[in-house]
Amino acid sequence: MRAFQHRLLLSGTLAASAALAFASVAGAAETPVRGGILDFVVGSTIPSYDGHQETTFGMIHPIAPFYSLLIRINPENPQSTTDFICDLCEGKWEEAADRKSYTFKIRENVKFHDGTPLTAADLKATLDKIIFPPEGIPSSRKAWYSQVEAVEAPEKYKLVVKLKRPLPAIIPALASPFNFVYSKNDLDKHGYDWHKSHINGTGAFRFVQQQPGAFVEGKRNEDYFVAGRPYLDGFKAIQAPKMSVRLQAIRGDRAAAEFRGFPPKARDDLVAAMGDRIKVQESDWNVIMGVTPNQKKKQFQDVRVRKALAHALDRQGTIKHLSKIAIVKTIGGIVFPGHRLEGKKEWLAKLPGYGNDIKAARAEAKKLLTEAGQPSLKVTLWNRAVDQPYKVVGTWFVDQWRKVGMQADQSVVPSGPWFAGLRKTKDFDVSIDFNAQTVINPTIDVSKWICDAGNNYSNCQDKKASDLYFAMLYESDPELQYDKMRAYEKHIIGDTAQYIPAFWWYKINPHRTYMKGWKIAPSHYLNQQLDTVWIDPKLR
Repeated sequence: MRAFQHRLLLSGTLAASAALAFASVAGAAETPVRGGILDFVVGSTIPSYDGHQETTFGMIHPIAPFYSLLIRINPENPQSTTDFICDLCEGKWEEAADRKSYTFKIRENVKFHDGTPLTAADLKATLDKIIFPPEGIPSSRKAWYSQVEAVEAPEKYKLVVKLKRPLPAIIPALASPFNFVYSKNDLDKHGYDWHKSHINGTGAFRFVQQQPGAFVEGKRNEDYFVAGRPYLDGFKAIQAPKMSVRLQAIRGDRAAAEFRGFPPKARDDLVAAMGDRIKVQESDWNVIMGVTPNQKKKQFQDVRVRKALAHALDRQGTIKHLSKIAIVKTIGGIVFPGHRLEGKKEWLAKLPGYGNDIKAARAEAKKLLTEAGQPSLKVTLWNRAVDQPYKVVGTWFVDQWRKVGMQADQSVVPSGPWFAGLRKTKDFDVSIDFNAQTVINPTIDVSKWICDAGNNYSNCQDKKASDLYFAMLYESDPELQYDKMRAYEKHIIGDTAQYIPAFWWYKINPHRTYMKGWKIAPSHYLNQQLDTVWIDPKLR
């Protein structure tokens, strides 16, 4: 087990062809310095400001610094799957003896940016919007909280979350970085759509302005509830969809960082050009990319056709090449690599496309297509117009399918139309699809593949998948839960080929050496509140 590999690269004077031996940063603790504006680049646009509705890093990176959470992953240890700390609560929460309720003491020194004091009523209103939204109000992670019975605020600074049954996964779910805490007064006065276009948080930074398509600007919140923070005077999140523009911004010191991730070649070029002015942090990434066949289409209702799509893939023979040009690296199943619940290589090798005998696998793919009456299946891959890694991985899928006689091509469209095709028109053949999660929480993360999940785009009808999932979710014995996860995984990517994984992503974050206080997490959504980040003036 790789135990959530977290490798940091300290770049010294390196040649472009250097082997890039990664070393852990273990220097003495430094004293943060106040002051300075952090400029960073964001490779996406902002669909809206509402964290409860949105799912994209394009919103999290520029907007998270304005908000606080009930609890959060420890910014000093963001690789952990268990190290959660209070943000708007104090101390440590209390778990009831029957493990069916959690009690949080809420801070008494917090104000919203409009000056309104925060109380437990604001936390309750926020969680009610996320967990029990009114009809017609989107809540992208509502399914995570299906076992929450009620959220109560029995006292001004006490919050209680009550469960229908014990569910340890609830704590990491509550720590979602999308769970921005809103003012009850704002929700009552302005309604549930107000936060899509307005910002009033309790975060370390106050909103200054957005220039649509250009940047978002924030300044230090002088009333922030953590004494001495934030260290920065402010930040500017610069929108730059083109990777070449983001790279040049860092190289030319128009920006200090990009928090999503660059491919290996981009990292190598920056290190070669900038030497000790750049530092690189790397991590396994809690995103799996694959494809979803659309079961609304007659040909993809046939499980033999779906399995043929999987059998055609030479994952073992091609990842070493793809990982040099794209932000993908690890072959795995539906569980984050290194987690105790992941399927081991020996077990995965029995599933379509995971073995080492590609000749036999492709013969099986051709056999299945012939049996299904589709020996030269026509398939168009619905793909998102984002280079890393969408178009790279999409091209790989098309190439693999052509090797078994399929007439495969791809349709690449901008993000808006791509999502609309998945969620509204639903008329694609097979689509690039991903499971991009935040805190590593596999028992909830894998809920994507039950057919009524909001982010399941297969248009499947499969009660057995739900039965297997919930049997795994509610299992309290670790060994039995592992076995039940295998049964669920085998059903999803083996027996029914509802989803066909490609690879897990790999996160590479080069940033200017003068940016300090930020540690990479295994997700591009985590650790983006920027309250711990500071600029070292000696290295500017």
